Amino acid sequence: MGMPTDQELKQALAEAGRMREQGEDPHHVAKALLNLNYRVKSLEKVLEAAELFYRSGQSVTEHQRLRKAIADAHAAVERSGAIEPGCFGLE
Repeated sequence: MGMPTDQELKQALAEAGRMREQGEDPHHVAKALLNLNYRVKSLEKVLEAAELFYRSGQSVTEHQRLRKAIADAHAAVERSGAIEPGCFGLE
């Protein structure tokens, strides 16, 4: 399975939003897509911060940015679905 193009993802998210607004989401697929997209964006920031931290020689400033990105990702997970702290649904 390949990744959707940016345009395909944009269309899918728009349709998911429409489905949720119209109450046409009997199997919660739209809700899941919107939630996972929100969480992935936070985790992508963690990845970027981690890569920069390691490329920068592990500087204190980049370490602080990485810690903030991780904290923001945890907050996004908690805001988006009240998953137990420290659990990203991989169990």
